[in-house]
Amino acid sequence: MQSDLQGKHLLRRGKVRDVYDEGDELLIVATDRISAFDRIMPVGIEGKGVSLTKLSEFWFLRTDRFFKNHYISRFNERTLRVKKAQRIDIEWIVRAYLYGSAWRAYSKGTREVSGVKLPGGLQLAEELPEIVLTPTTKSDEGHDEELSKEEALRRRLVSPDEWSDLEEATYRLFEYYKKEASLKGIIIPDFKLEYGRVKDELIQIDEPPTHDSARFWAKDKYRIGERQEKHCLDKEFLRDYLMRKGFSGDGEIPALPELVLSQISKRCQGAWEVLSGARSMESLGLLSVDEVISATSTS
Repeated sequence: MQSDLQGKHLLRRGKVRDVYDEGDELLIVATDRISAFDRIMPVGIEGKGVSLTKLSEFWFLRTDRFFKNHYISRFNERTLRVKKAQRIDIEWIVRAYLYGSAWRAYSKGTREVSGVKLPGGLQLAEELPEIVLTPTTKSDEGHDEELSKEEALRRRLVSPDEWSDLEEATYRLFEYYKKEASLKGIIIPDFKLEYGRVKDELIQIDEPPTHDSARFWAKDKYRIGERQEKHCLDKEFLRDYLMRKGFSGDGEIPALPELVLSQISKRCQGAWEVLSGARSMESLGLLSVDEVISATSTS
């Protein structure tokens, strides 16, 4: 739940990662902490930090030729050594399917997402007519807010050329991630990326698509109009469970039974194992939120 690298200077503890300052470099430790609705759960998830580190390294090594990133090397099984960059306070979110917060807004009548008008009649989890890029502010405290190009330029978060370069990089990286995941039987319906500056160079920082920063669906189990949590390898399983228990960020965090923790762990580790080709989705033994609630309410 908490790292302690002896002889290293702790810079900050985030929701999931602990960051140590090494001068021109950082050590980023992926703990077993997990968060949802901007709240850190009181218990950790077995194997989570190690799996996130392996998957991040896996992606960084393969995408560096498309767009440079901050990866230098693996320090230990849950820690990456990376270049220290000046973070650009924009989170670049790519949506290719109608799900999560976008679906919740759409189902209440919203027909425009980040300036892109959506047709009526779309269903839950349906592929969007075009990929939608929804940048948001990036802050260490509070909720992120949708961010337009004009507002980003007004705040001087980026220059016009930087915005164009990062927009193009985000689409290019998404196409690569989507193609590689599809080869392993996985759909990536959405993800988020962050960037920074090292001197005058723009690079990808933070993390590539992982259990925490993307959605991963089993391609052969995908059905339009249905929830995808039974066959997902992402954090939506935890979010859905918490919402079923009446929690969406405020008040006391509901208890997480062992079966829930086990299913989250299978998804965290499974994201790395399936995308790296080490295991198949079918071998993970995943349960739906309905099945978990039924099993824990009768036990």
